[in-house]
Amino acid sequence: MNQIIDYFESIDPILAAFYATLFTWGLTALGASLVFFFKGMNRAVLDGMLGFTGGVMVAASFWSLLAPGIEMSPGEGFVKVIPAAVGFLMGALFLFGLDKVLPHLHINFKENEKEGIKTPWHRTTLLTLAITLHNIPEGLAVGVLFGGVAAGFDGATIGGAVALALGIGLQNFPEGFAVAMPLRRQGLSRRKSFMYGQASALVEPIAAVLGAWAVLTFQPILPYALSFAAGAMIFVVVEEVIPETQLDKYTDIATMGFIGGFIIMMMLDVGLS
Repeated sequence: MNQIIDYFESIDPILAAFYATLFTWGLTALGASLVFFFKGMNRAVLDGMLGFTGGVMVAASFWSLLAPGIEMSPGEGFVKVIPAAVGFLMGALFLFGLDKVLPHLHINFKENEKEGIKTPWHRTTLLTLAITLHNIPEGLAVGVLFGGVAAGFDGATIGGAVALALGIGLQNFPEGFAVAMPLRRQGLSRRKSFMYGQASALVEPIAAVLGAWAVLTFQPILPYALSFAAGAMIFVVVEEVIPETQLDKYTDIATMGFIGGFIIMMMLDVGLS
């Protein structure tokens, strides 16, 4: 692990963010590839996976993004927390706007429950876009943190950035399967189900590069950018991930999955930072 951290310290931060999110995309693709080996997915397993995803995202929002953002903000008391509060709100509003505009359909929802502007797009496209919404703030978070490390901000560490990428990658693995398998049940071939499943995470490297570039170009925005990513991630968890786990009888499994994801992400961040 130390060798990995040393490697990321030695390369360009934008390139580091790109490589890190190629890893998170790769784990999404690996998870989606399970569609070639399994005929179906148990609903309890799916809800547990989604709960795990939510736990990782919530833990990452605080340990990797909000806490460093507050630590590196100037001032004391209420003044010190203003950048985090503003950034957090803007991130949530950004995802709120995307959620209202971008056509999408959540995994466990029916056709008549699709969200965003009306469109004749096929159900498979809408399902993929729903998961793509999850991945925008995840890629942005990784890029912003790598950019903050390169800019020399206190509270931003290469270990923390690597931990965030690891945590997001871990939750992307079941997420890839959770996208591909419902598509397979819709009648798509295994190959097409895999392609749609892995494509949902392709936005992560793009968002990561943009996030790292923005922080390096406009360094004072870092506390706001970190909190922006946190707000976007929390919006996704509360508005999309958790509700999807509450539609069947496996809510306890989803809750324990959430707890497990939170603990793993917390340990990764504290242990590697």
